[in-house]
Amino acid sequence: MDLITEINKNMIKKEVRAFLDIYGFEGLKQAMDSYSNLQQLYLCRTKNATSKIRICEINYLQICGHLITIYTTDGCYHKYGSLKTELESLSQYGFVRCTQSHLVPLTKIRSIAYDCITLLDDTTLPLSKRYSSQVLLSFKIYEKRNSHLK
Repeated sequence: MDLITEINKNMIKKEVRAFLDIYGFEGLKQAMDSYSNLQQLYLCRTKNATSKIRICEINYLQICGHLITIYTTDGCYHKYGSLKTELESLSQYGFVRCTQSHLVPLTKIRSIAYDCITLLDDTTLPLSKRYSSQVLLSFKIYEKRNSHLK
């Protein structure tokens, strides 16, 4: 093993120990999960094409009829389907349903008011009474888990 490799290993060990001292093993697990989630891809399949979208770039999904529009940091994508199916695949990444026609990732929410959600990009989405308690609970849990990042 050469000297540079040994120095790099020692630096990594030092950084990991410092991280563990501050955030503990649970913090390390959350950091690793967050990094893993950043790498995940969402496949937007249509009859003619398949687009790969990084899940962390999705701001929200909206459905009208069976046409789903995926709003991302890079633009919009369209596909046909149901929000129920989309929620089943995206809930593991922190997506919640805020109305009959909208899904939003908890990571993109800035604030929640009585009847609306404001996203980090200042987009305002409606919040229905039917889904408000679940959204509020999920957001509270998300904020508590990630409070050390602020």
